[in-house]
Amino acid sequence: MTEPTTAHPAVGPGTLTARLRRRVPELGVALDEWTRRMMRWHFDPATGSPFWVARRDRLGFDPVHDLTGFADLHRFGLFDKEELRGARVADLRPRGYRDRPFRVFETGGTTGRPCRIVNVTRLDYDVEIYRTVLEERGLAGGDILAMTPSGPHAYGHFVEALADSWRGAVHAIDFDPRWVKSVVRSGDDADAYTGHLIDQALPLLEERPALLFTTSRLLLELAVRLPRPLHSYGVQAVCTGGISCTPAEAAFLREEYLNGVQWIDTYGNTLVGHALQADPMPDGPRLPEGADRSYHLPPPFAVLTVVEPDDPWREVPYGARGRIRTTTLLEDLFLPNLLERDSAVRVGPHPWFPWDGVALVRSFDGSTEETGHDAAEGVY
Repeated sequence: MTEPTTAHPAVGPGTLTARLRRRVPELGVALDEWTRRMMRWHFDPATGSPFWVARRDRLGFDPVHDLTGFADLHRFGLFDKEELRGARVADLRPRGYRDRPFRVFETGGTTGRPCRIVNVTRLDYDVEIYRTVLEERGLAGGDILAMTPSGPHAYGHFVEALADSWRGAVHAIDFDPRWVKSVVRSGDDADAYTGHLIDQALPLLEERPALLFTTSRLLLELAVRLPRPLHSYGVQAVCTGGISCTPAEAAFLREEYLNGVQWIDTYGNTLVGHALQADPMPDGPRLPEGADRSYHLPPPFAVLTVVEPDDPWREVPYGARGRIRTTTLLEDLFLPNLLERDSAVRVGPHPWFPWDGVALVRSFDGSTEETGHDAAEGVY
């Protein structure tokens, strides 16, 4: 196991993007070219999954010959997540990867039955990208405490693979997010289950992990249970996901519990990946009031678009709030035009990440009407 690197934690403008593209050359491919490449891959019977190949003749257009770039993906219309929920895993696996190892990941089931996806390459991309971000902040290396979903959930597998990349140990808790969501849907509160998760994590802090991965909601619960400051356990940074932490709660955590500890947040999910945190900079995008960070998803693997709630094809102007629409373009996962259950404020490119981002992410008020399911966020 290696010790954390000693690089200065400040990230230089432009250097992070260049380093990401060196480490993951696909990030340097233009979005339109990558889109054409993915259309050839997913709709060729020799490489595509049965799920997409079987749909080619029913689309009313030929995705391989008729689409010239990313903007043409609107011809697919909005993706219905129910199709993914009802798909067999064998039909989701690309034939071009039939000789490669793969894993099945499942979503948390926030707005209905979980979705399954097949992972062949996506996890490796995520690890390389996130490790590069940690290295730029001087944090790559050391052991990890993972207060993250376990079992079939991508988050736990991601943390394990990240630690493997530098031969670190992962101290993981047993965490089933669907159980706590079931408790919430039944009308009970999640305090007992949350306490169960915290009880598992507290003794693992004595292993002096360098990094803590968890959700914003669990970080709040852990902080108030700690008998002493988090940095005194050797934790150099907390890495969180989820959208349940308000700006006031974030300020509370920084002022009361995270002194001397870096906090790296992401926005995303199993289907779209990790939108990376960008800190405020003088030449960065103008952030809306109450926001202290923005989130930027690296193309060409996926694209976030903030759209008008009543018109999913019309992008909102910078500084306006809208609903998030995502498109995922990976060899092992193609999901065009998926309306997320989240809303956000659209912000412009950042010196670290020269593409649009989002800020102040929160649940979309109309998510229940749109999905037909109550959104049970639980510990997210």
